[in-house]
Amino acid sequence: MMFKRKLPVLTAICLFALSQPSQANENEPTDQTSRSEVVIVVGAPGTPEYGEQFADWADAWSDVSEQAAAAATVIGRSETDESSDRDRLQKRVATFADSKQEVPNTLWLVLIGHGTFSQDTAKFNLRGPDVSAAELAQWLDGILSPVVIVNCASSSGPFINRLSGPNRVIVTATKSGTEQNYTRFGKFMAQAISSPESDLDHDDEVSVHEAFLRASAEVRQFYEDEGRISTEHALIDDNADARGTPAAMFRGTRPIAEAKDGAQLDGRAASRFTLTPAAKRLPFTPAELTQRNELETRLEELRAKRSSLDEAAFDAELEPLLVKLAKIYRAAEKRQQETE
Repeated sequence: MMFKRKLPVLTAICLFALSQPSQANENEPTDQTSRSEVVIVVGAPGTPEYGEQFADWADAWSDVSEQAAAAATVIGRSETDESSDRDRLQKRVATFADSKQEVPNTLWLVLIGHGTFSQDTAKFNLRGPDVSAAELAQWLDGILSPVVIVNCASSSGPFINRLSGPNRVIVTATKSGTEQNYTRFGKFMAQAISSPESDLDHDDEVSVHEAFLRASAEVRQFYEDEGRISTEHALIDDNADARGTPAAMFRGTRPIAEAKDGAQLDGRAASRFTLTPAAKRLPFTPAELTQRNELETRLEELRAKRSSLDEAAFDAELEPLLVKLAKIYRAAEKRQQETE
């Protein structure tokens, strides 16, 4: 599982970590590394022109997967046989769901092509039978490990409603099923996922969140340069509320607005997923990653309610979180020093 390290760790954590004595813990989990598995699905192009564009986007995802040493599977570009692309996709997802791994992998599912929306049903167009959002949700239901889904198709917004859930990041090229025109988001997302220009927090990694923000900005710039009204508005969902958040709600990676009903904005979990981790990232174990992410989420929640707490109450909640987080960082730093 590839998580992205958040660099703005509070100074107090570092000070605490450096001041604590080294203690061995025989129950500490072993240093295990997980991996990403990328399934790139190229849909029915409709025309040769679209086919060339979709092939270029798929190549870009294949290249970054190779650079990241991620296992990549491409569906939709080989010669057709008795098995349809829909069947191939279902079998590949089932293989991932059935695998029993001590360290859970992260499944990246990238859908490149066209989509449709009719009678409250969103579909991704494949050669042969299409796949609906509801069907894909059913196939993914048995997967408990992290899943990142990037749907670059038109009418992809409803996939968020169907696929949103715990431990999932969903990116769609449109905000609804009614945005049915050809989308350019897929081109820019394929470029952004490995571009240094996407690295907004300058930690030498590009997260799903950063790539989404970069691609959305490029889409907006395209329509402005062309003097046209944008017919696509991408969304990201990672908090399991099945609603999604547009890039306009962020400045850099930080939210600049609140949802109308006060709901939590997306982006926090997506900022921890990357296909290309930095070479010098700390070697967290899977258990440490899970603990760290939970603690950082609690810190963000505490920060959000800071104005409603007096100083003593705030400090009382803050200190134990910092202590636990510092111990996790110190263990990873020690492990890194031992291997250098």
